[in-house]
Amino acid sequence: MPPSPQATAVPRHDPRRIGLFGGSFDPVHNGHLLVAQAAQEELELDRIVFIPAAQSPFKPGSRPAPAASRLRFLRLALAGRPTFHIDDQELRRESPSYTIDTVRDYVARFPLAALFYLIGADHVAQLPKWRDAADLARLTEFAVVPRPGHPESEPAPPSFRVRTICGIPTSLSSIEVRRRLRSGLAIGLLVPSVVAEAIEREQTYTN
Repeated sequence: MPPSPQATAVPRHDPRRIGLFGGSFDPVHNGHLLVAQAAQEELELDRIVFIPAAQSPFKPGSRPAPAASRLRFLRLALAGRPTFHIDDQELRRESPSYTIDTVRDYVARFPLAALFYLIGADHVAQLPKWRDAADLARLTEFAVVPRPGHPESEPAPPSFRVRTICGIPTSLSSIEVRRRLRSGLAIGLLVPSVVAEAIEREQTYTN
């Protein structure tokens, strides 16, 4: 069952620069946190918002862990980080999740803020295929996270504003975390310790 509307944790005061970090976070891992930190530092963001997706339109056959579990792990991982926030609006909407709906919501709520949407380098070429791509190109700038083995200078599609974050490239992925869990291998250095403890306690990925 999707979490209640009260789960959204975005504060009310208006920031100048907002980073939007969408993804399945299935589960959240240290690579996500490193990316968020690099983006905040390099783009001088006032806040960065983690936005867990209900169902990616590009992965119609995937079945992520329950929304409530993924959201709970995110809260544990971000506890004590005052500029990192969680917005569960995509979990509360009918799936699949479309980025343009979230971006429009932030434009409406924070009309004076500059928006930066974080994506992996392997998604840049696909941007024109995203829903209402022309509006996306107009409303937000895309911050590209380089990934090992992928070209760092992927050309931006026409009309899209794209900049690459130098950051800390890492090949760590949620897929690898899930693979290790199902193989009975340790994940203690891959995810925050509180998240590792919660996953082990709840047996989210091994039942």
